[in-house]
Amino acid sequence: MEIEPEVIDCMNDIIKKVVKRDSYRRSYQKHKEKILIQKKEYREKNKQKILQQKKEYYQENKQKVNEYHKKYYQIKGKHYYQTPERIKSRRIYDWKKIGVICDDFDALYNHYLKTSYCDFCRCELTYDKNNTSTTKCLDHDHTITDRPNFRNILCHSCNVKRK
Repeated sequence: MEIEPEVIDCMNDIIKKVVKRDSYRRSYQKHKEKILIQKKEYREKNKQKILQQKKEYYQENKQKVNEYHKKYYQIKGKHYYQTPERIKSRRIYDWKKIGVICDDFDALYNHYLKTSYCDFCRCELTYDKNNTSTTKCLDHDHTITDRPNFRNILCHSCNVKRK
């Protein structure tokens, strides 16, 4: 089977464009890295100068800066971090970060909230800032599988024993 010359020319044009694009990307990446290094060096050499500029800007624009901070903290202030939506989103983010795989994180979170007793030792679970033996934990399989690897909701002591 013979390939027509027009097809070969078209393929060659495509290959040239891909090669050109890849070389451009590599050169852009090198340029970007070079600029980042230069910026870092500048910041290290001029720490005092930068701090002084920040202080001067703050002194000249105190009211503007304070208004921005007030507005920001009204939207996302301390109260925001204590809302149920924020707590839920943060907990799900943490589960994803440690590698929990699940099809429906909302259902898992609701199950997590409703569970009040450890699935193994049946002790009453608590919410603690620091881990105690009765702190509620999401137990998950640490092997990489295609299925959701959530196993149980346990107390901290059972979770440690099960690992």
